[in-house]
Amino acid sequence: MPRTQIPKEAILKAALRKLIRDGYSSLNIKSIAEEIGCSTQPISWHFGNMETLRRALAEFALNYADEKMYRGGKQGMDAFFHVGRAYIEMAFDEPNLFQYLFMNGGSGNRGIGFKQLVNTDEKKEMIQQITVDLQIPKEKTSQFFHNMIIYTHGLASYIATGQITAPKEEVWDMLKKAVFLFHEEQAQSEKGKEG
Repeated sequence: MPRTQIPKEAILKAALRKLIRDGYSSLNIKSIAEEIGCSTQPISWHFGNMETLRRALAEFALNYADEKMYRGGKQGMDAFFHVGRAYIEMAFDEPNLFQYLFMNGGSGNRGIGFKQLVNTDEKKEMIQQITVDLQIPKEKTSQFFHNMIIYTHGLASYIATGQITAPKEEVWDMLKKAVFLFHEEQAQSEKGKEG
């Protein structure tokens, strides 16, 4: 009997859909096969076992999230706002994925840690561009960046777990106000140096 040709990426897409819709605990070879509409054999042929599939899914899910957060070629503050908004929207629209990637989400892995959230090449470039755009010292930009990641992650975590039920626009306004307060603090700091 010939094998059913189901590409590896189709399996990962189905697993990701199921993860987003039903959460990490719903994933097993049988449930993913049902999501695809096939037997379990194509999954076993490609991945061998569930542990290998889970590792591949973790990378696939992270690439999916990164694509949402970093697309658009924006730089500086525009990129910063875009990433923050995409992060918050993921918590609203795909809470199971957000929990899986950034909060453990029942996966048994520790999720993405703070160092991984702030120490990527994209984020280093963003910090450098914000430093130039706002004409402030790089240390101040880094401090602001780290503080906003903590603040944004806290909001998103509460949203993903249903503890904050405010509308998206209200949460987005909270983020904008936090950025505004940073600008005000910087302006006051500069006035103090001049006076």
